[in-house]
Amino acid sequence: MASGYALWILYFCKQLTMVFLQLFLTFLKIGLFTFGGGYAMIALIQSEVTINHHWLTPQEFTDILAVSQMTPGPVGINTATYTGYTAVLNAGYDTWLAVLGALLASLAVILLPMALMVVAVIFLKRMQGNKDVENIFRYLRKAVVGLIAAAALQLLSVDSFGQPALTMQFVLSLAIFAAVFVLSLRRVSPILLILGAGVLGIVAYAF
Repeated sequence: MASGYALWILYFCKQLTMVFLQLFLTFLKIGLFTFGGGYAMIALIQSEVTINHHWLTPQEFTDILAVSQMTPGPVGINTATYTGYTAVLNAGYDTWLAVLGALLASLAVILLPMALMVVAVIFLKRMQGNKDVENIFRYLRKAVVGLIAAAALQLLSVDSFGQPALTMQFVLSLAIFAAVFVLSLRRVSPILLILGAGVLGIVAYAF
């Protein structure tokens, strides 16, 4: 009996270690190979957690992204935090282990970029005014715009808008999208847009 219990504990610890290790290595890779900040990071996070590892469903990822936008802090780190929490929870572990998963994902996603940023600042200070460095950044900016556009296009899905038919959910989703897009171009505060969309969603779907 005691031997069987010990084997179960050993198996549990091994499985948990694998989940945490995969989570750490995945977000370490995301942090290292994502250029352009949080929005450029979204496409890679979505690919890793919903396609490669199947930790989250596309619907769960979309919900997490919405919450990440609404809470204070960088969207990339917020997404990593919520993803780490949900991934461990979906794997069948307790809430306190899911909190450890959130902390681990958050640490992993900033660890290497923070170290590289210190090195980059020292290097760029010495290379200030160098034409080759300026050319590198000129083309990196274009790549970052492409990454952000790819993240936006991946979110234009059935999970976000509903089935493309004249249903209330689909029409209302398109209306909210169009309104927020236009108002964002007019420099309306994102806080007001998020709160307004949330209130509209509560009122619309309550009836």
